[in-house]
Parts: sequence; C-alpha cells; structure tokens
Amino acid sequence: MNTNNPSLYFGIRGRSTSVPRYLPERPHPPPPTYSIAVAQLPPPQQQTAGVLEFVKQQIEINKTLANLMLKKEQHMVEQNSLMKQMINDKAEYYGKSGKQSQLGLHQHYVKLHKNEKTRESIKLIGKLQFNQFVIFVKSVSRSTALFKSLAERGFPAIEIHHEIPKEKRLARYKEFQEFETHILVATNLFGLGIDIERANIVLNYDMPEDTDTYLHRVARAGRLGTKGLAITYVANESDAAILNEIQSRFAVKITEMPDEIDADTQVTFIDIESRFTGP
Repeated sequence: MNTNNPSLYFGIRGRSTSVPRYLPERPHPPPPTYSIAVAQLPPPQQQTAGVLEFVKQQIEINKTLANLMLKKEQHMVEQNSLMKQMINDKAEYYGKSGKQSQLGLHQHYVKLHKNEKTRESIKLIGKLQFNQFVIFVKSVSRSTALFKSLAERGFPAIEIHHEIPKEKRLARYKEFQEFETHILVATNLFGLGIDIERANIVLNYDMPEDTDTYLHRVARAGRLGTKGLAITYVANESDAAILNEIQSRFAVKITEMPDEIDADTQVTFIDIESRFTGP
C-alpha cells in the first residue's frame, strides 16, 4: 500500500482485505479569475448612471431633512415669540368706557398634594370671578372624575375627551363656544387648535408633559382684548422640573398663587355666587 498517496482508503476495522478501496479527494473548484469577476459587473455606462441616481437621491434626502429642521426651528421661534408676547408685552387696550388697561397673561402655580387637587379646584371656581373656565387633565378617567365632582356640586360644567363620540364632542364644543356653559374639563385633545374666545382662566389640573403642551393650553386664556389667568398645580418634583423648563424656555417668571388675586387680572363678567347658588 502506498502511504504517500493522499487518497482516502476505506475498509472495515478488524478485517483484512486484499484489495483496499479508497475514495479519491474531490478537487476544490478554482477561484474565479479577475476576468470572470469583471464579466459579472454591469457595463460602465450603467454603473455611472446608478452612481449618479444614488447621489441625486442623497441630495434630495439631505434637502428634505434640512427643510424639516428649518421649519422646526422657525416653529420654535414663533412659539417662543408668541409666548413672550402673551406674557411679557403689555399692550394698551381701551374699552367702551375709554379706560386704559394693561393686557397680558398672568401665570401662577399652586403647590399641593395630588389628592388635594379636586378640593382646590372647587375652591378656585367658587373664589375667582371669570367668564369661562377651562380645566386640563391628563387622562379620560381623571376628566370624568373631576366633571362628576363639579356636577354634583351644581357647577355648570361639561367635559370633552376622545372617548366621547365625535358628534357629541362637537355639540359640547359648540355649547361652550356659544357661552351656554362656563366650565369645561378636557384632555389635551381639546388644547390643540381650539379657539374659545370668552375663556379667560385656564387651570392645569395635571402638569403638561412638555413646554409645547403648556403653550397650547394657556393660549386658550385671554382673548378678545382681555386679561388671562393661567394656574398650574405642582404636586411633585417632576411637576416642578417641567415648570422650571417652561420658565427657562419662555423667559418668564411663574409665581406662586397669592391668597388674593388682583381684580385687574380677571374679567368680571358673571356673579359667581348668584349663578351657582341661585336666587
């Protein structure tokens, strides 16, 4: 037997065989040559066209991203400008009486425990004189619970959230817009793009999740040449952090709610005691 032959011999262990069988090794296929690899490439004209198309697509993508970033930056600038104008700029307004008044959005916060929010809200509604009062909450369940508490005490309130059928939502919105009721409890669904001209007090029952939401909410207050009042509850450290972020972004000082609100910060259209307690 020639042991120098690299072929594989095959036999049965323990038995001798005069004619061993062997399996020759299978030769490996030769690697593709350069000429074969080149032959598999598309023609030069097609390669150039593909590269140009790819570059063109990348340019369009970069333009789109740049435009989106520019629009976002412009939107942020416009929002900041609007907020600063609402809060800091004191415009002059002359009413029917000819008396000059200072317009603006007054903002305060109230520190309290989360289980004190409903009681404090009822206290504020009974204490403040207002045209229309909007209360923003973070969930449907909290909206319904607060609405029931107000209704049980005879306050003229309605609620709006996404679980209410669209037709009923629109009907309630129209009812509030036409001044048929004076207190609205709502989720953020109501805060975006809804114009309530007579609402002059906004209460953030639950802290907005970000500065944009805060802006959309408090923008409901103070229309038609009136003053607006925005009140925000602060119940924990997370609420305090968001409040600080709001003050930093809009360069405004939100102060703690005083025991007595200056009459000049409110619009006195209705007599709260007579409306809610009856004759």
